[in-house]
Amino acid sequence: MLRDQGFLLPPDMRDWLGEDHPVWLVIEVASDHLDTSAAHAARRTGGRGAAGYDPDMLVALLTWAYAQGVTSSRRIERLCRTDVAFRVICGGGAGPDHVTIARFRAGLGSAAGGLFASMLVLCARLGMGQLGTVALDGTKIAAAASKSANRGEEHLRELARQRIAEHAAADAAEDELYGPGVRGDELPPELADPQTRAERIAAALAELEAERRAAERERGEQDARCQADLAARQDRVGRLFAAQRARVADYEARNAAKIAATGRRLREHRPLPPERHVKIQRAARGLEQARQRAAGPGRTDGGTRAGPARNITDPHSRLMPVRGGGFVQGYNAQSVTTADGLIMATELTSDPGDVTWFEPMLRQAEAAAALITAARPDAPDTAPGAGPDGRHPIGLILADAGYLSEHNLTCAGPDRLIATGKRRDLEQAARDPAAGRTAARQATQAMAARLKTTDGISAYRHRGHIAETPHGHIKHNLRFRQLSVRGKPRATAEWALIATVHNLTKAITAGHLTHQALAALAT
Repeated sequence: MLRDQGFLLPPDMRDWLGEDHPVWLVIEVASDHLDTSAAHAARRTGGRGAAGYDPDMLVALLTWAYAQGVTSSRRIERLCRTDVAFRVICGGGAGPDHVTIARFRAGLGSAAGGLFASMLVLCARLGMGQLGTVALDGTKIAAAASKSANRGEEHLRELARQRIAEHAAADAAEDELYGPGVRGDELPPELADPQTRAERIAAALAELEAERRAAERERGEQDARCQADLAARQDRVGRLFAAQRARVADYEARNAAKIAATGRRLREHRPLPPERHVKIQRAARGLEQARQRAAGPGRTDGGTRAGPARNITDPHSRLMPVRGGGFVQGYNAQSVTTADGLIMATELTSDPGDVTWFEPMLRQAEAAAALITAARPDAPDTAPGAGPDGRHPIGLILADAGYLSEHNLTCAGPDRLIATGKRRDLEQAARDPAAGRTAARQATQAMAARLKTTDGISAYRHRGHIAETPHGHIKHNLRFRQLSVRGKPRATAEWALIATVHNLTKAITAGHLTHQALAALAT
């Protein structure tokens, strides 16, 4: 049997895999082109114990693993012993254990932002990053937490009381065993409790308290707005009633005078009574709705709406509605994508909605566009942030109806198309001018009119392909559907890492990132 025959691996690892294997590109990019300075600065050197692993190697290892759809640190450890590509990254020897891998990933922090920015610069130097049309979209990504770990404020307070009682009982038992008072060998407060559950409960309670105060302020402002709207509607309905009654009275007086003079009635129609006039009926319905809002704004469900809750496993995550119905415990990842599929700006948020993130992502995209423009080999000598012709480097930004607001339509920045409805409704409105009515807001009406034009329809049709393809690639091809770390800072770093991996794999599969291209950049 061949399996009983002795073999030796080639002494040169470059003979283990063909030179066209993409793992060599990942190693070269991680060691020579990605900004790993923050990871090197955080590396522990000297002291007791074995020497730490090279951060460049760990970055290459995580990047390659994520590119293969592997996010489990234990599985990465196993592959470092059984998979040739993983062994090549580790230098042929024993790779890091899963604890080292998990700690390095959890401690990436700001280093992940440096990896993303330097990868974007490398792609720009390779000729990628088409800024003529870009698109903004959000996607829900599951957190490393369960929906069942959500707790309301009262439940959290009860848990906090239980933890205090448990700590008090433990203190009393230790005092009885060791004696009361300070012994001098106590751990510092931040290390006294090896578990962080109590801290998470306290953090969740603090967030809920802050949210409750903010909700009370918002409720007070909403009450004031509702009362002002109610007063305005009451005044309008009163004026309409008075005007219509005056028309009816004038008609009756003129009709009586004509009958007395000629014996014949007026030939014009008698005005409708105020209570039957369509315009007044519509205003009265609006007045009744205003009364309901003033009586209980935000409580149109009869007071049965569940109160705010926080997740005690990952307090920064939120219940997010997903397409097709249902909810996921996670985050809302915002990404701006170029026409050739690069993620040029990204942010992991805790907001279920998208509308408030249009302008922040627009500013990030502008900064990224300036970075891309400056990194290109043929970068023109123009003002910072300007394109080759001196204008804005981004030609057009596309966004769906989740970003629609008057502010987002009118804030400073590049030209934009923000949908006022679903694409099929927009195109139906273009065919039928009577369809697709919008609210009486000037910027929204102008955008709706523009989206009915042939140029508007043609441009907006590119949004789905540009904006949604990267998220589909991440979730379905890279199989990254759930974060591996908890807490928004660490989750943000992991999402930046996966965006970096997306851009790297895009550059390789598109044929821009090759050994020859990297050699040309070096010269």
